[in-house]
Amino acid sequence: MPSKVILENPPTGNVNLSWDQEDSTFKLTNNELPPLGDGDVRVKVLYLSNDPAQRGWIAPNQNPSRSYVKPVEKGDIVFARGIGKILESKSAKYSEGDYISGSFGWTDEQVVNDSAMTLKHDPNAGLPLPTYLATLGTIGLTAYFGLKEVGKLQKGQTVLISAASGATGSTAVQLAKHLFGASKVYGIAGSEEKCRWVESLGADKCVNYKDPSWKEELAKEFETVDVYFDNVGGEILSWALTKVTPFGRVIACGAISGYNNPSLATVTTWTEITFNRLTIQGFVVMDFKDQFQEAIGVLINAIKEGKLKATESVSVVDLTNEDVPLKKVPETWNRLFTDKPRGKLLTKIGNE
Repeated sequence: MPSKVILENPPTGNVNLSWDQEDSTFKLTNNELPPLGDGDVRVKVLYLSNDPAQRGWIAPNQNPSRSYVKPVEKGDIVFARGIGKILESKSAKYSEGDYISGSFGWTDEQVVNDSAMTLKHDPNAGLPLPTYLATLGTIGLTAYFGLKEVGKLQKGQTVLISAASGATGSTAVQLAKHLFGASKVYGIAGSEEKCRWVESLGADKCVNYKDPSWKEELAKEFETVDVYFDNVGGEILSWALTKVTPFGRVIACGAISGYNNPSLATVTTWTEITFNRLTIQGFVVMDFKDQFQEAIGVLINAIKEGKLKATESVSVVDLTNEDVPLKKVPETWNRLFTDKPRGKLLTKIGNE
C-alpha cells in the first residue's frame, strides 16, 4: 500500500524531525487511495518540491481567510508539488505513462483529478524532469513575475536580490541580468562559495551576509538600487529599505528568516517607506496563473538562448536507495532552513 507523511503536531517553533515521539511534527502512515472516478489519474510520485512556504502552511492556529492556500491541519497530508508518472488513467487529458506535475503532497502515490492545477511534461523535450519543478515550475514563474509585474524592472535599472543562491533568488539573478537587461545586479547569500556561484550566474557583486562587513561591502558598490527583491525579511530587509531609491519598488516574495521564529522577520526601518515613498508589494505566483503558459514559453526560450542555466540551478537529493524514502523527506525539506545547497532543492523518491 502507498504511504504518506501527515502533520501530527503543528509546530510553534522548530520542527521535530524525529519519528514516533509524543511531539513529533510528522507521522508516516498508509495512504489509502480512492478508486478512480471520471477525470482521475493515479500517479507514482518521482520528485517532490521543497519550499520555504511549506513551513507557514503547517503552522498552528492559522486563519484560513488570511492564507492563499488552505492551511495543513493535524492529520492532513503535508502539501507539496511534485512530478510523477501516471500509472492508471480515467482522464481524457492524460494517458498511462504520461509525466505530470501537480500538488501531490508527501506521498509515493496519489490520485488527482485533471481539473486540478496539473501540467503535462514531455520527457523527450531535451530537458530533465526536475527542470519542470524548478526553472519551468513555480520557482521560475515566481522570479519572472516578481521582476516583471511586481518590481516592474526596466532595462538599465539596478536590482538587489536577497537569498540570491536560493531557488527563486538564483533564477531572479539570471532573469534580471540576461532577460530584463538590468545594468547592475547585486546578490546576498550565505557563504563565499555560494556568492561566487551567484556571480557566475550574472550578478555583478554578491556578498556573504555571515561576514560582519557585508553591509559595508555592498555600500561600496552602490548608493541606492531601483528594485529590491526580498526573500528573507528581518535584518536584511530593514537594511535594504535604506538603500532603495526614492519611489523605488520592493518585491515582497518571502520571509524565510522568520518562518521558524517570526520575531526574526521584524522590520525596524519602516519610516524609510514613508519618507522615500517606496512601493512594497507582496505576491504569490498564482496571482498570474492566466499568464503561465506564455511565461513558460519565455523561460524555455531563455534556456535555449543560454540566458537561463536550468540544470545548474537545481540540487536533487536522491532517496531512492533508502528503505523508506518518505521517512527522509522531512529531513531533506528542513535543509532549506539549515544547510541548504544552492539553487532549487528537490527530493527524488521514485524511479521512472
